[in-house]
Amino acid sequence: MNSPVAGVGPAGQGASGQRVIDHVNASLKRRYAAERRFRAMGMAAVALGLLLVVVLFADIVGKGYTAFQQTYIQLSIAFDPDVIDPEGKRDPDALQAADYAKLVRAALKAQFPEVTERQDVRALSAIMSPGAPQQLQHLVEADPGLIGQTRSVWLIGNDDVDMVTKGQIDRNAAEGERRVDDRTLAWLDALAAKGQVRLGFNTGFFTNGDSREPELAGIAGALAGTFYTLLLTLVFAFPIGVGAALYLEEFAAKNRLTDFIEVNINNLAAVPSIVFGLLGLAVFINLFGVPRSTPLIGALVLALMTLPTIIIASRAALKSVPPSIREAALGVGASPLQAQFHHVIPLAMPGMLTGAILGMARALGETAPLLMIGMIAFIVDVPHGITDPATVLPVQIYLWADSPEMAFVERTSAAIMVLLAFLITMNLTAVLLRRRFERRW
Repeated sequence: MNSPVAGVGPAGQGASGQRVIDHVNASLKRRYAAERRFRAMGMAAVALGLLLVVVLFADIVGKGYTAFQQTYIQLSIAFDPDVIDPEGKRDPDALQAADYAKLVRAALKAQFPEVTERQDVRALSAIMSPGAPQQLQHLVEADPGLIGQTRSVWLIGNDDVDMVTKGQIDRNAAEGERRVDDRTLAWLDALAAKGQVRLGFNTGFFTNGDSREPELAGIAGALAGTFYTLLLTLVFAFPIGVGAALYLEEFAAKNRLTDFIEVNINNLAAVPSIVFGLLGLAVFINLFGVPRSTPLIGALVLALMTLPTIIIASRAALKSVPPSIREAALGVGASPLQAQFHHVIPLAMPGMLTGAILGMARALGETAPLLMIGMIAFIVDVPHGITDPATVLPVQIYLWADSPEMAFVERTSAAIMVLLAFLITMNLTAVLLRRRFERRW
C-alpha cells in the first residue's frame, strides 16, 4: 500500500497544496487586474480619439456654418433708361455695357441725402458688394420691362458689412482696431432700423466660381472640377486596376518577375502623393504635352496614385471567392476566361467596388500632387469640359486658407464641411455596398 505524500492531505489541502493554490489565485488576480487596466486604457484611447474628432468637427462647423448665410441690403433702385438704354433699342450688348453701379450709387444717395462729401460718398458706396451691379444687370437682362421703373431690390453687402451683421467684428472695439469705421456702422444701423438689412441663404456659395471678393466667392468651379477629375480617375484606374489584379491573381505564373511586380505595387501604395505629382509634371505635361491645370491631367495623376489601392483590394476580393466556384465553372465546360468573367468577378465585384470607392475618397482629399501640375491657378469660370482650366475642392480650400481677408475664414471652413460630407458619403457608400452584396461562404 502506497504511503501518502508528506504534507499533503487526502483532498490536497496540505501545507504545500495550500501554498500552490494561493500562488495561483494571486497570479489570477494580477492577470485580471492587468486585463482591466488594458481595457480601461483602450476605452480611454477610444474616448480621447472621439473627443478630438468632436472638437475638430465642432471647430469647423462653428467657424463655417455662417458662410451659408449672406448679408443683403434692400435699396429702392430706379432703373433709369438714360443710364441703362439711352437709345431705347433694348439691344443686349447695350444692356450688358450699361453702368449699373451708377444706379446703386443713386439709390444710396437717395437713402442718405445728407452724405455729400466725396470721401463719404465713396465710403457709403463701399458698403455694397462689387457684385451688386451684376445683380441689377441680370435682372434687366431677364426682364427688360424693368427699364423706367423703380423697384425695391435686395443686393449683396460687402464682406465687412457681412462680418458686422454676423457679429464677427466687435462693434465695441476702438475704431482704429476694427475694419469698419463708426460712420459705416451708423449707416448700417440706420438701414437695419428700417428693416433694410437681413441675412439670407447664400446661394452664390454653391453657384459662383472663385472670386477675390469673399462675399462673391463660391465653390461651383471647384465642385465641377472635382466631379470631372474624379470621374476620369475612376474611368482610368478601375478597369486597369481590376485587369491587373485579375492577371496577377489568376493567370500570371508565380516567378521572380511577378514577385517583383507585387512588391512594387505594395510599395507604390505607400509612396508620398507628391511623388505622383512630380511624375505627372515630368511625363504627362513636359513629355506628352497634356494641358496644365485641367481635369484631364489631374485625373491621370490621381489614377496613378489610386491604382495600387484598387489592385490590392481587387486581389483580396478575388482571393475571397472559394476555389470551388472556379472548379465548378471549369467542370461544366467553361474556359478559364469565362470562369473568371461569368462567375468569379461578379462575386468579387463588391470588394472591388469598395476598394475603388476608398481609393476615390483618398484622391478626393489630395492636394499635393495637384499643386505640382498647376491646379492651384485662380479659376473664376466654372469648367464645362475635361480640358477647361479648373481647380478642385482641396486646392480651393488651400487657396482660401492662405487669403488674408477675415471673410475667407468662414468660407474655408464651409468648404471643408462640404468636402467632409463628400468623403463621409463615399466611405458610407463603400460600407453599404459591401454589406449589401457581400456573400459569406
